[in-house]
Amino acid sequence: RDPDMAHHFEIRKNKAGEFVAYFVHNAETIFWTEGYKSKSSAQNAIDSIKKNGPAAEVVDKSAD
Repeated sequence: RDPDMAHHFEIRKNKAGEFVAYFVHNAETIFWTEGYKSKSSAQNAIDSIKKNGPAAEVVDKSAD
């Protein structure tokens, strides 16, 4: 895959040595997950976001 594509997921290691899944758009990190002990857990998080994200509702808590 071309890492310069408009949007993609990346799995990186944090300073604690955990695997973190990042969503990147136009080379800017939009969000990231918690750290996981295994790369497969980070991949599972990505798979869950891809599966469940499109149908997720938006809850506006800005007035709370």
